[in-house]
Amino acid sequence: MSALLEVDRINSFYGDSHILFDVSLRVAKNEVVALLGRNGAGKSTTLKSLIGLVRPRSGTVMLDGRPTQGLPPHAIASLGLQLVPEERRIFGSLNVEENLLLAGLTAGSRRWPLDRVWQTFPRLKERRRSSGTALSGGEQQMLAIARALVRDPKIILLDEPFEGLAPIIVRDLLATCRALAQGGQTILIVEQNISAAMTLADRVYILRTGHIVEELTAQALRAQPEILHRHLGV
Repeated sequence: MSALLEVDRINSFYGDSHILFDVSLRVAKNEVVALLGRNGAGKSTTLKSLIGLVRPRSGTVMLDGRPTQGLPPHAIASLGLQLVPEERRIFGSLNVEENLLLAGLTAGSRRWPLDRVWQTFPRLKERRRSSGTALSGGEQQMLAIARALVRDPKIILLDEPFEGLAPIIVRDLLATCRALAQGGQTILIVEQNISAAMTLADRVYILRTGHIVEELTAQALRAQPEILHRHLGV
């Protein structure tokens, strides 16, 4: 299975602090890959390195056969990589529909029509005239994901999408993400909620202090819970 996203031995820093050490991973088209690790392991830094918010000092990143290292974030996004950041970053002064229309302005002919968004997120259709600041945390997360999907990305990066949400909201978001995956959307997810991530993932990488220490299928990991205990303490 050829890789849609291929990361080869990237090293990323914050100032003089070395955060990622020769991190390599791959994500095939139509695959869901989870990146697991303790707080501070470097998971979010990995996603930021892929989208260009952090520029690796060495190593290569290939998206659909094209190198992306050194490109600014907007150029990487235009190639088909979209990040849903942990802090969501929706525009609170705009309503739901305006947030989505704004995201679609630079999407070209590939953008999702609003009807497709409403079908995927019925709750957003109900709230389409509500401002970002009036949405619940779960609704804001739905909007953040929908805003990325509007650009019809080749791969979507989800950074802690279930953090701080009520279990019933996590359940609904999980169902939506599962439907997206079943529809062929390629996903790389970082998530502290291991059980949630494992219900989505085909394969798993475990990151520990900036190093990839395990790569295995989700099925194999479920059969070897001692791996999670050893690296994540769960």
